[in-house]
Amino acid sequence: MQSSSHLFPVALISAERRGDLSEDVYRLKPANSPDISVELAVTRLGMADASQARGVPVILLHGSFSNRRFWYSPKGVGLGAFLARAGFDVWLPEMRGHGLSVRNQQWRTNRVADYARYDLPAIAAFVREQSGQVPHWLGHSQGGISLAAALGGQYLGEPAVASAAFFGCQINRRYWPLKIPPVEWGAYLLLKRCTQLSGVQLKRGPEDEPVGIALETLRWNGFLGRFKDSERDWWAGLSEVQLPVLAVAAAGDQQTPEWACRKLYEQLGSEQRQFIALGREQGFSSDFGHTEMLVSAPAQAEVWPLVRDWLEEQCLKQAVSEPGSGFRQVALAATM
Repeated sequence: MQSSSHLFPVALISAERRGDLSEDVYRLKPANSPDISVELAVTRLGMADASQARGVPVILLHGSFSNRRFWYSPKGVGLGAFLARAGFDVWLPEMRGHGLSVRNQQWRTNRVADYARYDLPAIAAFVREQSGQVPHWLGHSQGGISLAAALGGQYLGEPAVASAAFFGCQINRRYWPLKIPPVEWGAYLLLKRCTQLSGVQLKRGPEDEPVGIALETLRWNGFLGRFKDSERDWWAGLSEVQLPVLAVAAAGDQQTPEWACRKLYEQLGSEQRQFIALGREQGFSSDFGHTEMLVSAPAQAEVWPLVRDWLEEQCLKQAVSEPGSGFRQVALAATM
């Protein structure tokens, strides 16, 4: 079968009409990491009316224990579907072993470092090739952490990212008992016995997470731990990021508290940045939770339009700075 890309082998594994939306699912085999068995499923959402031009690309990264259904339900409901109907070209990657992405041979040892260094750059290159435009990125929870690692590690930058939005994403919340070496060692030995963590058993989501993610998080939180890998200090690198940034925290989020999300926001070096807290004190209908900030009826009414408006604002700024660019498509649609 002929590849759908000139970059690396890509197969279009399904092309379906879902109501008023089109759903194309691609399987990417970038072979750019030590484990060449990695395959990544990426779903592209758009309007089923083929006469309508594709808009500005937006890549949505799901969090831990999740998959593309966080953004797009089988009934066509979700932020991904909402943005597609608003005229954006929506892309929904699924991380290694999640959703339609099969488990790679070394799945047990997968880490955020692998997502940041290998997978996100491959996804960025493919989306740019298919759309002809630089995509905007939005990550929730671990998806945002992976995006932050890729930006801080300089694996992604301005040629691949038009803007970055972080929802419920933090790095600075520390579990201080893990700073005690015997406690850290005990947790490490306990986790090493596992292959995976079950999202269903932990009541965190429908997917499993490889133990490598948990061991990596343990290192970040352990004695002398820092948000980095063996090559680069991601936390320090975030201060050099100059992209437009949106950081959103939920006032009722016990997993990623507002103060920790704000720490990440303050570390980013961009002059074009905005921080929003979703809570009653800020005029919202409730103190949103970690998942409810993007998946709930109140989010549909209050948060999704906020995301759309912020993206359209970035498109308008890009259209002004680059006259004649493809970013005008959504900018013009927003005024109709």
